[in-house]
Amino acid sequence: MTVIANDISSTIGTRIRAERALRDWSLAELASRSGVSKAMLSTIERGKTSPTAALLVRIAAAFGMTLSTLIARAELQGGGLLRQSDQPVWRDPATGYVRRHLSPVSDMPLELIRVQLPAGAKVSFPAASYAFIRQQIWLISGQLEFTEGDVVHSLEPGDCLALGAPSNCIFHAPGADAADYLVALARG
Repeated sequence: MTVIANDISSTIGTRIRAERALRDWSLAELASRSGVSKAMLSTIERGKTSPTAALLVRIAAAFGMTLSTLIARAELQGGGLLRQSDQPVWRDPATGYVRRHLSPVSDMPLELIRVQLPAGAKVSFPAASYAFIRQQIWLISGQLEFTEGDVVHSLEPGDCLALGAPSNCIFHAPGADAADYLVALARG
């Protein structure tokens, strides 16, 4: 997957501030609900830092949404067709994890996300990030070890995994190449 120059880091802070305002929450309220400090939230909202996936998942969960929804709301304008050149791409500054939102904005409960996890990289997400969704992972290329609670799934290209009940999860690309995979999320 090629990363295009569609960096949405600058719009994420604005979206978080807007979501907080919609709920009439103070920074303290969002900090309490997300477990992210007020200072960090302020820095993110002002666009002074590019937040990691782990932080964004906690913030999105506090709003009752997925990371994908938060990113999509930051970038997408709507419409039935989302061209590749307009698909938001976000890179986790901590791991190099690259997430491309494939789905157009709609009221459908389905979202498609393509992820590239660099060789050797690990990304962890708390169970709270899966509270509002069901998901399946389809490995396109590379190798992926997916830890779901205490269970480790080793995926090879073409394998598809349906996740169970929400639990702490770790994505790991153990091979010499990046893991390239599709995530299908169903809300509700």
